[in-house]
Amino acid sequence: MLSLTEMGQRACTSKYEVQKLTTAKKNEALTAVAKALVEEQDFIIEANAIDIETGKKKGMHPGLLDRLLLNADRIKGMAEGLMQVVDLEDPIGEVLETFERPQGFVIEKRRVPLGVIGIIYESRPNVTADAFGLCFKSGNAVILKGGSDALNSNKAITQVIRKALKSVSVNEDAIQLIEATDRAVTQEFMKMKEYVDVLIPRGGAGLIRSVVENSTIPVIETGTGNCHIYVDEYADLDKAVAIIFNAKTQRIGVCNACESLVVHEKVSKDLMPRLVESFREKNVLIRGDEATQSVISCEPATEEDYAKEYLDYIISVKTVKNADEAIAHINKYNTKHSEAIITENKEVAEKFLNEVDAACVYHNVSTRFTDGFEFGLGAEIGISTQKLHARGPMGLKELTSYKFAVRGDGQVR
Repeated sequence: MLSLTEMGQRACTSKYEVQKLTTAKKNEALTAVAKALVEEQDFIIEANAIDIETGKKKGMHPGLLDRLLLNADRIKGMAEGLMQVVDLEDPIGEVLETFERPQGFVIEKRRVPLGVIGIIYESRPNVTADAFGLCFKSGNAVILKGGSDALNSNKAITQVIRKALKSVSVNEDAIQLIEATDRAVTQEFMKMKEYVDVLIPRGGAGLIRSVVENSTIPVIETGTGNCHIYVDEYADLDKAVAIIFNAKTQRIGVCNACESLVVHEKVSKDLMPRLVESFREKNVLIRGDEATQSVISCEPATEEDYAKEYLDYIISVKTVKNADEAIAHINKYNTKHSEAIITENKEVAEKFLNEVDAACVYHNVSTRFTDGFEFGLGAEIGISTQKLHARGPMGLKELTSYKFAVRGDGQVR
């Protein structure tokens, strides 16, 4: 097993090779990887089954088991994500601006790769392929540190990717996986500023906080998702019920699932009984404030509930008197991820879209669409909830920087 220093050195060598690849060569390699994932799906699923069984024995939460699970459909989705990246325009070399200075030299602002990207993530083996695809197409090398819960799955996927790269004469070290599960190794990885240009954490609040607080490498923070849906007094309740049910139950173990509901007091009596009936199909537990409890039978909500990312069939409910109160509640408790309003009033909708502080804000749309694939960006590297460098679903362009190319004819200062 290579040391972290050796992996860093190999990644630095690889990044200069990857950044010189033509778009055609990168697409050839990505196509080969996508094909290999499908062809080797039995090998990957067999490795994943070991992780799933271990997770069950450890009593892993159903939402986390769902994140961990790989099957033929999900592997096909991973391959489709890579092929969507193939179809995307290569951002490298794009000229963002050109301008001439009075001294006569011309300046070009060009898009370039970040270099070596480190990614630390938990219990989501599909990230292994997604991260590779976007990093590779944008001219970067990547070092991955997955969670111990998905180690066998990640090793299998990485092995398939490296083999496919070798088959088309591309440096396999464009992707490397840290297999050690010792926390001390993760801490050491966070200090590899000499080799790693950017570090991206993907996972729960604890992991993200640990990376932000301990890394000496610049971090792009991908946050947890305490996502809200506000049902306004002017809402179409049929739309509201359908959107809320989708956002809460379509897949519970994801960061863009709805965890908190905010309801205008004028529609609560009509909406909440309908939601109770809808949620019955999935046995969703409702925790509401006193106003909600006066309308339906539910558990009381606490301050902790309003701030919690459940990743479970549980939702909190807060009743408000107007949109201003709803916006204030959301901005107090949200994680800057994805927030939605259900209303037929365009003025209220615009107010919500303008004033809610989040990476993605929606009007009459489920929060489940906060996703690189759904946004047409290809499989995302993560959802950035910060404001520096990147925000929201991070696709190819968010994995680049820029430099200035200056052309002159002997000018001196």
